Amino acid sequence: MARHDRTGMPAKRFTFPKSRRLARPVEFDRVRATGRVQRGRLLVLSVLLVNEVAGFRAGFVTSRALGSAVVRNRVRRRLREIVRKHQREIAPATWIVTIARASAARASYEQLEAEWLRLAKRASILATPC
Repeated sequence: MARHDRTGMPAKRFTFPKSRRLARPVEFDRVRATGRVQRGRLLVLSVLLVNEVAGFRAGFVTSRALGSAVVRNRVRRRLREIVRKHQREIAPATWIVTIARASAARASYEQLEAEWLRLAKRASILATPC
């Protein structure tokens, strides 16, 4: 059943589909080899401008240094939600790889979001101000 907003009309979908995600190791390697890197206390943001007509694509790295699979998946879900929430502000034709540092496991959602936005602004990938 479709969700409806207050006007009774179907709500606009604000999803982050798998087609927007980087998944293959070759894609991650390309961003790592030729992209710009912004380092923070909780996250590392690698950005590559590509010659694609489509919008941005994003990938996430959560290593075992973060902790158990439960912790890694929680951090990954939070990072995906941050990108999904701000996807309309991200410049098109951009590949983004977000790498979580060990300290990200102890950070709140708000701390991760503030760090990601700070690094994204520094990398100049936000098309509109937040």
